[in-house]
Amino acid sequence: MDGNHSEATTPGRKGNLTGSGRKLKDDAADWHNLILKWDHLNDEGSTTATKIVNCRISEKSVKEPDVVEEDGSSVAASERRVNKSSQELQEECVNLQNIVDKMAHVLSKMEKMVSAEKGICELEMFQYGAKGRPAPLFQTWSTQQFAEVSSRLYEAYRQELALKQTILQELAHTANTDLSMVYLSSWLYQPYIEDSTKLLLESLLMETGHRTL
Repeated sequence: MDGNHSEATTPGRKGNLTGSGRKLKDDAADWHNLILKWDHLNDEGSTTATKIVNCRISEKSVKEPDVVEEDGSSVAASERRVNKSSQELQEECVNLQNIVDKMAHVLSKMEKMVSAEKGICELEMFQYGAKGRPAPLFQTWSTQQFAEVSSRLYEAYRQELALKQTILQELAHTANTDLSMVYLSSWLYQPYIEDSTKLLLESLLMETGHRTL
């Protein structure tokens, strides 16, 4: 993406963006960067969630030793392995909690952009009336369209965060391996972030000049 914000075309003229146009173009770049950060955290979380499931499987497999020696050595060794696995499980759960907290912070920044763009729409309605700005700030979109796209992007990631918070709460306590696999798949493939969501971002970047055909 073009990190250079110096020029953008508007109908009939070229020049440095100011005011609402500047804010909307900066927001488009911020959406791109925040989603990249989210995707990185999602990959980290997927790796950590897989470790949690493996810890649970390992913990389950060592709880009952196959052979018990007369001196109880096999039992003692099994207990040590269980304790080690439990400690690793706890550490990975803390790691996953930290990742979800970071995702929540990303979402809070997305929410602030949605709020700011609604504010721009209200300002333009005050300035230009119900029909809004007479000419688009960029290519074809009205200011209201920017606000609507941001709201739809935010809603997709809000639902995805809620799913991840549920997975966080359930994953370490799930004894059923098949259910654990469902959780891992849901985390990795992010069902609430559809292809249409990614297309919205690309359309936003094209409208603001960050992407070109």
